[in-house]
Amino acid sequence: MAKCYLGVDSGSISTKGVIIDQNNKILAEKYLWTEGNPVDAVKEVIGDLQAQIEGQDIQVKAVGTTGSARRLIGALLNAQVVKNEITAHAVGTLSVYPDVRTIFEIGGQDSKIILVEDGIVVDYAMNTLCAAGTGSFLSSQAKRLGLEVEEFGEMALRSQNPTKIAARCTVFAESDMVHKAQIGHKKEDIVAGLCKAVVANYLNNVGKGKHTKAPIVFQGGVSKNVGVIKAFEEATGETIHVDRHAHLMGALGAALLAKSSGQEQDFDFSMTEMHFDTRGVECQGCPNNCEVICIYRNEALIDAWGNKCDKGAVGTNEPNKPPAVKDDEMVS
Repeated sequence: MAKCYLGVDSGSISTKGVIIDQNNKILAEKYLWTEGNPVDAVKEVIGDLQAQIEGQDIQVKAVGTTGSARRLIGALLNAQVVKNEITAHAVGTLSVYPDVRTIFEIGGQDSKIILVEDGIVVDYAMNTLCAAGTGSFLSSQAKRLGLEVEEFGEMALRSQNPTKIAARCTVFAESDMVHKAQIGHKKEDIVAGLCKAVVANYLNNVGKGKHTKAPIVFQGGVSKNVGVIKAFEEATGETIHVDRHAHLMGALGAALLAKSSGQEQDFDFSMTEMHFDTRGVECQGCPNNCEVICIYRNEALIDAWGNKCDKGAVGTNEPNKPPAVKDDEMVS
């Protein structure tokens, strides 16, 4: 039976999963909206991935998770590796573009830039509070214009004179867009202007002070928007590379990290039938009053975190559970 590896990227907007073989080939993939419920979303992703590999003589031997809900999903899946998005995206991208120097990533609610030298991450940055350079911004503007966000890219390419849209923040961009529509700007020009505004916001905020070098790889859900790709190429003067799996790079990186971890354990797909619950408990052991998050599977405590000292430590009901690789907040 051949070995394969599972990677899950659980984000605020979307949940992604891939299964790769020993040659790093993607055997199964799934992308769906998280819809505020990462547990149900990952159960659906896992169920779909299982259906895709059904009948094949393979066994998932290790699991990796990344994304904003990586710790929670890592606990649910008994993951061997739980890693931050910077590391996962860099590893996934380098497996496809080994010569990459700059990675642009724009997701639903966050965006990041990663600088690479000789296959090693040397610098990175993520967006802070502003959403004007993310996918959720484009989605909300599409609704205002009565369009599907999938229409944005092709419509932007039809523009001959993109409208200048204020890119300082979401509020300014929205009010400026409404004003431009009211005074008669064509819809395709406004759409092209919005794509350029996203790029300007990204480069002026996330990419501020960063020296980008080619080859440049663009990934995340927004990388499927050809209007934004064109705007990036115009702004940087470089060719922007977009892989067909650009939206799955975080999950791919998590799978590759699981594969290289050296920890193996047969993955149980029956987790999709299990009931999971999270409960917050305020520890009274010291003045910190830490809120400890407890994760239960079929009423059995499987993991807990949030305590700042040993007084808030919570034991699990699974003493033989293999420890996950440390979830590093910084790149390692």
